[in-house]
Amino acid sequence: MQADGSLWDSLVFNGIDELDVEAVTHAFGTVDVVARGRAAGAACPDCGGFWERVHDCYQRRLRDLPLGGQNVVIWLTVRRFICDAADCPRRTFAEPFPRLAAPYARFTTRLNHVLEHVGLALAGRAGARLATHLGFGAGRMTLLRRVMALPDPQLSTPRVLGVDDFAIRRGQTYSTVLTCGEAHHVVDVLPTREAGPLAAWLTTHPGVEIICRARAGAYAEGARLGAPSALQVADRFHLWQSLGRAVETCVAAHRDCLRSPSANDSPPLAARSPADPQDDADPAGRRAERKKAAHALVHELLDQGHSRRAIARRLGWGLNTVLRYAAARRWQDTFRENRPRPSRLDPTSHTWSDGLPQDARTSPSCTVNCWPSTPRSPTRWSVPSSPPSDPPRRAHHPRRRQCGR
Repeated sequence: MQADGSLWDSLVFNGIDELDVEAVTHAFGTVDVVARGRAAGAACPDCGGFWERVHDCYQRRLRDLPLGGQNVVIWLTVRRFICDAADCPRRTFAEPFPRLAAPYARFTTRLNHVLEHVGLALAGRAGARLATHLGFGAGRMTLLRRVMALPDPQLSTPRVLGVDDFAIRRGQTYSTVLTCGEAHHVVDVLPTREAGPLAAWLTTHPGVEIICRARAGAYAEGARLGAPSALQVADRFHLWQSLGRAVETCVAAHRDCLRSPSANDSPPLAARSPADPQDDADPAGRRAERKKAAHALVHELLDQGHSRRAIARRLGWGLNTVLRYAAARRWQDTFRENRPRPSRLDPTSHTWSDGLPQDARTSPSCTVNCWPSTPRSPTRWSVPSSPPSDPPRRAHHPRRRQCGR
């Protein structure tokens, strides 16, 4: 089916005066629009001269926004003009259509804008599903490429600047992230967490009044050099973190100051379980020897002036392991008490000791008292406490040779 070109000229290319519609066909759910440039010539992109002599022409296929639920494809005839300027290095150049599509693009500019908004809102797979329903037919990688090609927004220098570090690769590579303390968005990312890049950024971005930074000394030095008049403060997270570490260090240092329990404070022998470990007895065994040697090695390296991170790299241990040994004043403090945790069904242990029948154990009253549980919870809890029973004997069937005798 063909349509009038003048009608489609005003309908499809409304506001674009540089195109003429030659023909429009509709078949198999696709509207094909054949168009060409209206201008007699074009300006050379190098020398700027206007030339009209045509060298040749070729055809571009552009996808446009759907119209009435139908796909729209623009077949655009592009002319190549000859530049006759003697001092121009370019001999030929293509006819530009800046308001319709970018050079080498397969989508029109307005379709690209729609895909960018869909990609920003829904990202890859979800955006591709929505684009299919809207008639665009764009894949997830197409949407992601549109988003990645967007330029970074131009942000003004924030009045309240947040400075903190983050791990690109934990324990090895760290960078610095700068955020706006009022709008709560990322302003910039610095490659390292040293004082130099932060001071250089503050020097090139004047206007920061308050710097909410982490506790690192490099950030304090960078803020002092780059913005000496700015007020340096700590945020709530780092205040709580500093308080927690100070309390932990103080408790570990004064552990020996705690009063030892006297004989009057200890429970009677009848109330004490024989399985309870003695608090005053040092751990023994190969595990205790390993912990004692590791504790001595870590503190020896600390006395030599090595940092905790350097000790972790030298010994090949995890940083948390080195921190645990370094925080412990005695090697006995590195042991963790591994006692069984109380169960939610402990208050009903008398049910089994008093000989309650099996059907009463799973009754609603028993289940409600053991919040939150299911009717199967008491049964599963009672299985380990039940006496082991003999496994059922397998029935031995006669073999074929025995039956044939």
